[in-house]
Amino acid sequence: MVAGGEQGPYLRRNSNDLKKRTCAGGATGRGDSVGEQSERTIVDHAFASRGAAIALILAFFAPVSGAAAQDTPIVLVPHRALYDLTLTKTRGNSQVAGVRGRILYDFGGNACEGYSLEFRQVSELDSGEGKVSTSDLRSTTWEGADAKSFKFTSQNFIDESLVDTVDGRAEHSATETAVDLSKPEQKNLDLDAKVVFPTEHMVRAIAAARAGKTILDFPVYDGSETGEKVFDTLTVIGHKITPNERGHDDAAANEAKLAKVPRWPVTISYFDKSKNKETSEQTPAYAIGFELYENGISRALSLDYNDFVVTGKLTSLDIKEAKPCP
Repeated sequence: MVAGGEQGPYLRRNSNDLKKRTCAGGATGRGDSVGEQSERTIVDHAFASRGAAIALILAFFAPVSGAAAQDTPIVLVPHRALYDLTLTKTRGNSQVAGVRGRILYDFGGNACEGYSLEFRQVSELDSGEGKVSTSDLRSTTWEGADAKSFKFTSQNFIDESLVDTVDGRAEHSATETAVDLSKPEQKNLDLDAKVVFPTEHMVRAIAAARAGKTILDFPVYDGSETGEKVFDTLTVIGHKITPNERGHDDAAANEAKLAKVPRWPVTISYFDKSKNKETSEQTPAYAIGFELYENGISRALSLDYNDFVVTGKLTSLDIKEAKPCP
């Protein structure tokens, strides 16, 4: 799971902003009481993002061409995965007492038609004293196999109330990345041509892993928040894990189709590009860790929101038959 495509997993809220708004009572503009505002703010900032969810958080790839290609092309595996979420760590004055939830990640497509992702993350966040809120993030994305086109739509519900809707598309050209938003409002954006879409981010990560490289950094656009956010990313890739190393007990453990597939530990840190320009701050808004198989499946998710960390265990995995190109 990875950034973009509602990785995950794809979690695009700034934890520092979360602290400020929570301490200030978290004004939402919806007429809530101060306590309700704070409760909504915690959940909104923790889970109302693209990604992470996850992407999260989770990988989806296209074939690599040109100098980036190794001996064989990178081939994605269409699959449907479920991840169970639990709170594993809190830091400082975190107001999070418990987290539980689930991520549904349904990826398909091919190198001719492009790649689709249906993503849903439902999370219950306990802020203590019996206060529990539910976030339900739903998204659908499509990215061209040539990494030039990206379509995205998402809805975020907090306690069954719709609080955010984003719908738009982006196109790469030689000189710019043009974004056309229809929701939350009609708007056109001109972004840097160097901006990378989520699938291409992972294409570069897996190509780098195969080549033995350990560091990647570039800006990523995934339609986060109101569709206007660009993140600077730092991707750190660890040493290759051979199929017989690091035994585990999740749904990937006994999957015959993964028996000979190597994987790599990957951590992606996301930095608020606009905030860094203003303050030179180098603290990431959040970070996603996972073990990435060479065929695009991810396991052992870790979602670090600075104040707290959530892990995602792969509990169900359905590897689908790939649709061949015409």
